[in-house]
Amino acid sequence: MEQIINYLKTYFDWFYIPRITITDLIEIVIIAILIYYIMDWFKKTRAWTLMKGILVLLLFTGIARIFEFNTIIWIFKNTISVGVIAVIIIFQPEFRRALEQLGRKKFISSLFIVDESRNGRKFNKKILNEISKAVYAMSEVKTGALIVLEQEVRLGDYERTGITIDAEVTSQLLINIFEHNTPLHDGAVLIRNNRIISATCYLPLSDNLDINKSLGTRHRAAIGVSEVSDSITVIVSEETGAVSLAHNGVIYRNLSKDNFVGKIEELSKNEPVTRKMKWWKGLGKHEKQNS
Repeated sequence: MEQIINYLKTYFDWFYIPRITITDLIEIVIIAILIYYIMDWFKKTRAWTLMKGILVLLLFTGIARIFEFNTIIWIFKNTISVGVIAVIIIFQPEFRRALEQLGRKKFISSLFIVDESRNGRKFNKKILNEISKAVYAMSEVKTGALIVLEQEVRLGDYERTGITIDAEVTSQLLINIFEHNTPLHDGAVLIRNNRIISATCYLPLSDNLDINKSLGTRHRAAIGVSEVSDSITVIVSEETGAVSLAHNGVIYRNLSKDNFVGKIEELSKNEPVTRKMKWWKGLGKHEKQNS
């Protein structure tokens, strides 16, 4: 009888629900807010790509444990401490910026503010027509241009390298920005939520060796930012006046004015996060010609 009582006591211990106090609720809210801001920070920086890489390594390690790959597990255990230090060194600017933002943050007010820029993935038809007018006007006189259309992946790191504008997208403004010998003509223009957010932005150059050698720094920068985000970048060649688009590491060259807007709308419908990167498949896949 005593054994039965002990068994029942052990069984019901599994269903024990602790008493939740006000302190516990406050603690849950604080932890939830911290997790939200950490994930938000990851999405706005290159750390999101790093996080996906770490998840892949953890998945691989889990598989190694299941199949008892002892050598792989030993290597992982002995390199993880070095890896953490390497991550801190590589992402030191992002960590420093996050701490600076933490000091300036107004937590209470930010909880009730909706970030409208996250809803700007679909581009306004009028805005695309304005961009088209500007791009092909610059193409006729061979004025180089680089215009980045941000989608779901935030480009805050590159936005901060430029000069804040926050203006309506018009063909006249874009032409004026990229006019030779003007203060804002060098670098890229960033468009978010159908507004020009920043100009003279510096973009990461692609290190893909399969890129056509005839493409210059402007095209390599457009491909580079498309490899680390779901953005669509418009390029006007200063040498030839040709108009191109870069998306997902692929460059679409020599676009005509008739299919320019349609091509952007087509690319913007692609899945932004689960997209397959095509740049490793070689030049044949990396570059597409359009009439």
